[in-house]
Amino acid sequence: MELRDYWDLITIILLSIILDLLILLYPDNLFRKVLGLAFVLFFPGYAFITALFPERKELDNIERLALSFGLSIAIVPLIGLALNYTPWGIRLTPILVSLTAFNILFSIAGIYRRASAVNPWIPGISLERIKEELEWEKSSRLDKALTVVLIIAILSSIATLGYVITHPKPGEKFTEFYILGPGGKAADYPTELFAGENGTVIIGIVNHEYRNVTYYVQIWLVNLTYDSSTNQTHIHSMYLMDTLNVTLPPVPVNVEGNWTPQWETNYTFSIEKPGRWQLWFLLFKDDLPELPPAPADGNYAETEARNLILEAINGTIQSLKLNVNVR
Repeated sequence: MELRDYWDLITIILLSIILDLLILLYPDNLFRKVLGLAFVLFFPGYAFITALFPERKELDNIERLALSFGLSIAIVPLIGLALNYTPWGIRLTPILVSLTAFNILFSIAGIYRRASAVNPWIPGISLERIKEELEWEKSSRLDKALTVVLIIAILSSIATLGYVITHPKPGEKFTEFYILGPGGKAADYPTELFAGENGTVIIGIVNHEYRNVTYYVQIWLVNLTYDSSTNQTHIHSMYLMDTLNVTLPPVPVNVEGNWTPQWETNYTFSIEKPGRWQLWFLLFKDDLPELPPAPADGNYAETEARNLILEAINGTIQSLKLNVNVR
């Protein structure tokens, strides 16, 4: 037998390696998505069937094609299930390596089995072979019409599936908004200060909105009490401490590697008056709400600005709060 008699299995080996390189070097390449569809839904089953049934008489072309898709759909989840019980887990790299190894091993086994076969099955596509497989000459007009409709339906389904996979619906849009202690951890926040003493926190934002966003962070110093009997919040003092802004491009959600920040800044503050205070960080996208004229003493508690804190308490404004006891 000549090398061209194994063109299908050699192609699977080469395309599997090419896909690995594309994912490693060009992860956003469109060809990677198209090739990945065949890599998952066709290659494993085809290599497996070819290794099991190398003789022409064992299966016809239509049966091999159907079993290639069907077995691929069965093999890939089983590989994922096996990976789930390993230290590597179900992640992109282990899945890619496992499927590539499976495709290559069974393609090599298929090459060996075909070379040893008496009357090996060698794939080839021609109009005459397709007619022979479909028994076209012996079919009635109705059978021919149904066959054409079935072929169109199969091709349409494959095209639709390919489009859905290559043009996935965007995931949920959201923004990560957080504050950390001065050491960069969610601990050791400056919650106990003396009057006039500086406290520092780290403000962080990560944009997962699938578009460029200009963020505004309003920082308010608030003194309030909550009356449980009337279920009302009473704002006694409310001072605008600062306003920050930054424009960030969107970044994808990283589910594979370690989480990394996009934008962080150190914010240092001090509170002159003793008491129990709350430092509110309000996040706004694209537009900053207009504030009423600043009162002479700077206390916005009796103005419409108090609604910002009430909305933050109710969760209609994305916000963070730091309780600070000043002595």
